[in-house]
Amino acid sequence: MTQRVTAAGTEATPPLPLDELTRLVEQGEIDTVVLAFTDMQGRLQGKRFAARFFLDDVVGHGTEGCNYLLAVDADMNTVDGYAMSSWEHGYGDFAMHPDLSTLRRTPWNPGTALVTADLARLDGTPVPASPRQILRRQLDRLAERGWSAYAGTELEFMVFRDTYEDAWTGGYRTMTPANLYNVDYSVLGTGRVEPLLRRIRNEMAAAGMAVESAKGECNLGQHEIVFRYDDALTTCDQHSVYKTGAKEIAAQEGRSLTFMAKYDEREGNSCHIHLSLRDSDGAPLLADDSGPYGMSKPMRHFLAGQLAALREFTLLYAPNINSYKRFSPGSFAPTSVAWGPDNRTCAYRIVGRGHSHRLENRLPGGDVNPYLALAGMIAAGLDGIDRELELPQACTGNAYTGDAEQVPATLRDAAELWADSALARESFGDEVVDHYRNMARVEQQAYDTAVTDWERYRSFERM
Repeated sequence: MTQRVTAAGTEATPPLPLDELTRLVEQGEIDTVVLAFTDMQGRLQGKRFAARFFLDDVVGHGTEGCNYLLAVDADMNTVDGYAMSSWEHGYGDFAMHPDLSTLRRTPWNPGTALVTADLARLDGTPVPASPRQILRRQLDRLAERGWSAYAGTELEFMVFRDTYEDAWTGGYRTMTPANLYNVDYSVLGTGRVEPLLRRIRNEMAAAGMAVESAKGECNLGQHEIVFRYDDALTTCDQHSVYKTGAKEIAAQEGRSLTFMAKYDEREGNSCHIHLSLRDSDGAPLLADDSGPYGMSKPMRHFLAGQLAALREFTLLYAPNINSYKRFSPGSFAPTSVAWGPDNRTCAYRIVGRGHSHRLENRLPGGDVNPYLALAGMIAAGLDGIDRELELPQACTGNAYTGDAEQVPATLRDAAELWADSALARESFGDEVVDHYRNMARVEQQAYDTAVTDWERYRSFERM
């Protein structure tokens, strides 16, 4: 039976061992294997293989894909400014190597399995700008100290009764939410869409994920499904599979759902990220019942590092133009560089006890790339520990009305802070910093040249 080694150094069985896949292929139950990686925008990209070919050829040798997949905009347009991929360099290939520890069935696609790929240059060296590789590098830094990271992501989405095709052809206007009023924690409200939520929960569980719960949220048709925490890399792999799978299941049900950070003027879709650390013995590194708010000394420095780097690393937590429209006072999306014990008005919230004692980053929205966000959190925390940064006073009131420094209000501001950050360049390297600075530049330029419906309504006749 194939096994993997987690960041904590313990062995775990993959959702679908390779020998079990072989048996299922021989019996005709599996005929297709998807090999995919998560791109800059957080989407799964890859190929569908005939299962027998995957076993005979791809398992041992991998496959290739055009390196423009890490150098395009959200519309898959080729754009300039990327060192790794361009017309001048001929848009060559990179290698996609299956990480067999991630092999799983995808019950929403009959006869299909899926495996996550690691990207490498054709000389065998990792692709530095790959989101999974960026996180791996930070996990390696933790491992050098004998530490490991555990994480959970709470991803919200909005469900509509329209199909994706109808939404597109209608310009995403006059869509009908699955719920027509606030269903936050409402059992009745979630019951209205339970057939869809149940399919997502059960089929994600069958794909090897540990589902915890589902609940309604504040916006119309807004819901959240939560999965059990895991080592940080596994959590990000599962996050990407879930995000794609949920959309595919919704489409099969004649519905659509969106994870975009801010769909309308009401509450946006958040993706709160919970992070804890363990030492080489598996003991919680961040917890100390005798410390303030149950925090150990390393946690105080680790959290101080989060706050010190928050503005410089905001691009990792809010990567799109739309991300910044979510940051609004009184919206449960943070606007201040502040932390507090169980305080949902702060960018960082401290919760739990013992092994569950953790910090919650409330800045990311549903459009976040989890690999990049967790890499940023680890890099910021290690800087806080290395420099023994002192933690500012906790916010126990309303952080929206406090005098704390504000998070960047636009993608343009966040991208400039990222590009000028000495910590970012030290932690991730110039290639990664410049690559994601260019991603932000491309997004900003596309927005700056677009003419919106709002402008037409406001100006066509009356200006």
